[in-house]
Amino acid sequence: MNPIINYLSIDVEDYFQVSAFENVIKSKKWETMEQRIEKNMETILNILHEHSVHATFFVVGWVAQKYPLLVKKINQQGHALGCHSYWHRKVYDLTQDEFREDTQKTKDILEDIIGQPIYGYRAPSYSVTKESLWAIDILKELGFRYDSSIFPIHHDRYGIPDAPRFPYYHANGLLEYPLSTLALCGQRLPIAGGGYFRLFPYRFSRWALKKINRQEGKPFVFYLHPWEVDPDQPRVHAASNLSKFRHYNQLHKTKSRFTQLLQDFKFQPIPPQNSTI
Repeated sequence: MNPIINYLSIDVEDYFQVSAFENVIKSKKWETMEQRIEKNMETILNILHEHSVHATFFVVGWVAQKYPLLVKKINQQGHALGCHSYWHRKVYDLTQDEFREDTQKTKDILEDIIGQPIYGYRAPSYSVTKESLWAIDILKELGFRYDSSIFPIHHDRYGIPDAPRFPYYHANGLLEYPLSTLALCGQRLPIAGGGYFRLFPYRFSRWALKKINRQEGKPFVFYLHPWEVDPDQPRVHAASNLSKFRHYNQLHKTKSRFTQLLQDFKFQPIPPQNSTI
């Protein structure tokens, strides 16, 4: 029996662009910050190359515009590219017109760099919620084929708890790849990557992800950020204690865990079409 091939994604943003720090580091200060995205992306790309794995890279437009050669390198190494907004602002903090302009701008930047259409979108901080589901229609209007922004859990900043756990089509025909959760004791436990991958012991993450593959017979969607393989990044001391915990918790373990993950599971980029639904 062939192993299930899961979906690997990287959200390409620098450490100072995360939503956890948006109240203390405004976008107008980004140019003054120490830039670490190229170094961290080199780490990610080297790990993927060593394991012959390809992924989907959802790139922040500001990063793409500043580092077009990085975007070209991602594309040239056989990875897929997707849109991750321009300013990394949460969808529900924008008007519909602001969201449309921000998303179109990033899509245009990426397409101009690689000369290929961009089909996938992921919202900053998974901020497509019930209050911002209008974004799905705008994505369809702009020519996207799929979204991967909905986290089917309860959370203080994101989530649609009753959304399907596996890929599905919205009413307008846009394909959705929700972030993966484990069904456990009537609850949904987020095990899709990122901070959860750093918080839980690796043995638990591997068990949970294998449970999705083996018992439910489904692929999972996994995500990571380049700054998560960078334990030496500058500290943002003005952030709240909760934000600092979420951001810095066990950064020193991410690289080794990610390397082990690529050995334990099979991966591919997120496909813009899914014939198994």
